[in-house]
Amino acid sequence: MNQYQDTLLEAGCDEAGRGCYAGPVFAAAVILPKNFYHPLLNDSKQLTELQRDLLAPIIKDAAISWAVAQQSAAEIDASNILKAAIKCMHLSLDQLKPKAKFIAVDGNRFYAYKKVPHQTIIKGDGQYANIAAASILAKTARDKWMQKLHAKYPQYCWDKNKGYGTAAHRAAIARYGLCFEHRKSFKILPPQLSLL
Repeated sequence: MNQYQDTLLEAGCDEAGRGCYAGPVFAAAVILPKNFYHPLLNDSKQLTELQRDLLAPIIKDAAISWAVAQQSAAEIDASNILKAAIKCMHLSLDQLKPKAKFIAVDGNRFYAYKKVPHQTIIKGDGQYANIAAASILAKTARDKWMQKLHAKYPQYCWDKNKGYGTAAHRAAIARYGLCFEHRKSFKILPPQLSLL
C-alpha cells in the first residue's frame, strides 16, 4: 500500500543511523502520489546499497514533496538518540511543500508534530510505500555523509561500516580511541578490566 489512509495528504517518515556508534542520525519525510509504484521499493534494510542508490533519484523525481534532515553526534549526546531522531523527522516535515496533513511514522515512538495527526507503525517501512521511500532517502543520505567522514577519519572504515558497531569498527576504537564524530553518550568503550 502506498499510504496508511486515503483521505489526507500523507507523509511517510523514517530515520537511519539510530543504532550507530558514530555520525549523525538522519530522517526523511516523503509524500508520494497515490499511484506511485516501483517493484523494488521496500524497507531500505531489505535492499542492497546498489538498489537503494537506484531508487533514491526515482523517489525524488516522483514525490510530491520530500526532505531529509540530520542531527549531529553532539546534538544526539545533548539530548538522546530517540529525541534526536524524532527532531530529525520534525525538521524534515518542516521542509515539505505542500505540507503533510497526516504523518505515517515507522516504529512505535513519535512526538506530535504541530497539530498534524499521525500514526506510528511497527515495521511500517515494509508495509507502506511512503515510509519505505523515506527509509531509502534517509539511508542513502546518511551513507553519503559517512563516506565523506571516512575521508577525514579513514582509520574507522566508515566507508564500509557506516558508523555501525562492527568488529572492525570496535577494533579501531580500541586502537585509536573515540573521535569528534563518535556518540559519547553511547556506551562504546569497554569498561576497564579490574586487576585480579
